[in-house]
This record gives sequence, C-alpha cells and structure tokens, in this order.
Amino acid sequence: MLIFDAHLDLAMNAMEWNRDLRLPLEEIRRRETGLTDKPDRAKGVVCFPEMRMGQVGLCVATQIARYVRPGSRLPGWLSPEQAWAQTQGQLAWYRAMEEAGELVSIRTGGDLERQLARWQSPVEGQAIGYLLSLEGADSLVTLGHLERAYADGLRAVGPAHYGPGVYAQGTDASGGLGHRGRELLQEMDRLGMILDVTHLCEESFWEALTVFQGPVWASHSNCRALVPHHRQLSDEQIKALIERGAVIGAALDAWMMIPGWVRNQTTPENSGLRLEQLVAHLDHVCQSAGHAHCVGIGSDLDGAFGFEQTPRDLKTIADLQRLGGLLLSAGFSAADEAGVLHGNFLRFLRNALCRS
Repeated sequence: MLIFDAHLDLAMNAMEWNRDLRLPLEEIRRRETGLTDKPDRAKGVVCFPEMRMGQVGLCVATQIARYVRPGSRLPGWLSPEQAWAQTQGQLAWYRAMEEAGELVSIRTGGDLERQLARWQSPVEGQAIGYLLSLEGADSLVTLGHLERAYADGLRAVGPAHYGPGVYAQGTDASGGLGHRGRELLQEMDRLGMILDVTHLCEESFWEALTVFQGPVWASHSNCRALVPHHRQLSDEQIKALIERGAVIGAALDAWMMIPGWVRNQTTPENSGLRLEQLVAHLDHVCQSAGHAHCVGIGSDLDGAFGFEQTPRDLKTIADLQRLGGLLLSAGFSAADEAGVLHGNFLRFLRNALCRS
C-alpha cells in the first residue's frame, strides 16, 4: 500500500551527513563504517531504493538550518544569512535529484494527483514525490525571503525547532511568538501555506493557533499522555488540532515512543521497543477524536538518529509497510488503515493546496 511520510530530513542527510541517497542502504552504511563524527554512522535506514521498496511514494521533505547566538549549546549557524545559504544548498540538492529523476516536487493539487496516478502502477525507479517544508524558520532573514522560498516550492513551515528561535520558541524553550512571529504567520496565511506546530513550545503553540487562520498539521508528534515530555502533544493540544482539521503524524524516534528511554543507554533490544508501540500513540489520538481521520505517519527516520534509536523490528524505511498489519490487528478497519498510511494526509493536502 502507498505510504505518505510527513517528515523526512532528506537534504540534511545528503548535505550534512554526506549520504548519496540513490545508493543501496548497505552501500551507504559500508561507506560510513568507522566514522565517529555522528552517533548514527553506518546505522541509517533511509535511501531512495528502500523508499521505493516500501512504497513510500510521497513525503514531506525538509530544509533545516538553525541560527544560534554565540554561546548557545545547540549546533547551528552564527547568522540568519548563513542559515539561509545552508537551506539554499539543500534546495539545490533537491533540484539535482529532480533532474536525476529521483524526486518530483509537489506544489499544487495537480502535482499531487499526477504523482498519485504514477504510483497506481509504479515502475522501477519511479520518482518519489516530495512537498517541501522548512523545519525552523530562523533562516528566513526577512519576510521577503519567505515569499522567495514559496516561489521555489516551499509549502509548509514549522516556525521553531529546538531552543529559542527568531520567530517562535521551540522544544526546551518557553515563551510566545513575539512581533516577528506573528508577522511570519500572517504572511504564511497570505501565501496559503501550511503551519507545522511540531516543536513549538506550549506558549508559542497556543498563540500560533490564535494568530494563524490557515491549514495546520503536526508532521511528527507523539502523545504526552503516553510518554511525558513537553516535546509531545498534550491531550488539550490534540483536541485543539482535531478541531482545526489537522492531521498528526506519528514519529518513530524511540524516546518519543516509550517512557524511560535514556539516550546512549536504552536500546531497542533491552527495551523491547517494537513498531506496535507506535500504534498506541495513533490510537490515543483516535480515541480523542472519535475517528481515525486525524492521524498519519511522520516517521522522522534518519532525523539525526539511526536504527540504534528506532523499534527493533525496523531496520529500513521499507519496514513501514508492516504498520498496515499492526493497525488491522489493533482493530483499525481496512479503510482506517489506508487513511493512516496515506489517505488522511492526502485529503488534508487536497484541501490545503487549493489555497496556494
């Protein structure tokens, strides 16, 4: 069955991890054997051949470049202009992959329908459709840069990532949007863009829902009721998103799936973490909504972690196909299974792209 993955850091992996995603996964891992600059070296799970193997024919793919002030403990760039330049390098990689026939940009409803038609009977090497999203808006030097990015295909923005941001406050930070953040959301509204509330801290989250009037999603967020942490969505936030017609993509970063995960100590094996734990997060959202139309997959696979921090029964993104059977075993209907794997995000995008 076709899978829509609402969050993949493809360009980050290509440009910062120096991974050629056209290669077989084992070759990417082999090239990284012995490298220690990143904790997930030789443990990646995403590449184009494996996406095709798993029928991940559509995704939301990110640009990401954080601006940090001197002295910050977070990695990032020391000026918004440097961060902007980094996102433009990532954009150039996406364009190169389009030219190579690996990817196709989804900007309009027509683009989406054409890609769906292609994947009705995919051929070998079929191009993967991607909708471009910006994770953390620090790289937008001015609002004029947002309009330029929109012209280049950007369709969704998460105003903050980790820590304090230029336009909003993210994970591990606190506070509201401020004047610049409100202006950003108003301009996004004017352009017809999607607001991604993932990573917004509590105060920025609620203010954003008040200011922004357009389509909202949480591309890769799990449930605070199951794994207590402010990075997760509270039941109150989930209910507010459901009222806005949002779709919430469940993430596969291990610490977000089960409580008590300790980085560099807990492992998928000693914790017993399996894909079925993701179904519990999906079901929790569905129970709040009273239906299964509000959930999907936003895997975040290879989002600065590899299979050392995923369920033990996931060694490649192609293993997402196993979720279908797990959903059916948990009592989801066949129609709901299709909705979770692709249908809910597709319905959302059909409506959202009409505004752009």
